[in-house]
Amino acid sequence: MMMNTTPTLVVGASGKFAGYVVPALAKRAAYVRGMIRSEDDAARIRDQGAAEIVVADLTDPPSLARALDGVECVFYTAPAFMPRKAKVGRDFVATARNAGVRWIVFSSAVHPVINRLVNHATKAPVEEAILDARMKYSFLHPALYFQNFAAGWDKVVDIGTLAEPSSVETRFSRADYRDVTEVAAIALTEDRLLYGTFELPSGRWFNRRDAARLIEDALGRPIRAERVDPDPIDNVAAPMQAMFAHYDEAGLRGNTLTRRANLGREPRSFAAFFHELADRETTV
Repeated sequence: MMMNTTPTLVVGASGKFAGYVVPALAKRAAYVRGMIRSEDDAARIRDQGAAEIVVADLTDPPSLARALDGVECVFYTAPAFMPRKAKVGRDFVATARNAGVRWIVFSSAVHPVINRLVNHATKAPVEEAILDARMKYSFLHPALYFQNFAAGWDKVVDIGTLAEPSSVETRFSRADYRDVTEVAAIALTEDRLLYGTFELPSGRWFNRRDAARLIEDALGRPIRAERVDPDPIDNVAAPMQAMFAHYDEAGLRGNTLTRRANLGREPRSFAAFFHELADRETTV
């Protein structure tokens, strides 16, 4: 398979989520330019399949102009609680349009219309800017990421408790971000997802008791599901407090139909992800 030599820019290529996009695109013979914030990450991103590396910052227009030079397609995302995130996103879209970018795939969020969820609501103005820019686009609406459980996995294993600052009963859609990035790679290398908005959860709606049972199955020992009161948690910003309150009362649900259609297969499962973490535990 010959590589397309027109660069596809992956914003946040060294990030824990956007970083999955680089190998997904490389598998499809895309010529990937990884945008990172530090040269320290360059070798790792090249090893993952990036043909080029550019050091740039979303808040620094000259560096963005360099990153976008000669680029036709862009994968765009930004950190969840980035300051002035909506403005940064709109400015990025304007810079990309002025640079001649024709195609943008935006990793947004499920239900960006929920104003109470600031990390979701700041995505809507960026979607609007892309629509106004008259570029080709695809909007990806993933749910909560399986990968978020990896950060606290060792503690869950150690104390036998899965605890989060929301009700154990509210239900959520979850998504393996590797599936999201596979859809992103399809959207950036084929026409079939053009001008679409795609909800990308995996499987059914799980509450924390369900998640604890899946972890029990993976580890072979009991795991308790508990709620942590978010109020005493130190350094919890107001947007996160609002997020926890919404999750406590309403959860967050989406539909998996378009994900299966996009991938042409069943999405990765929540249970399989926990078994991966458990297998990692036994091989360390």
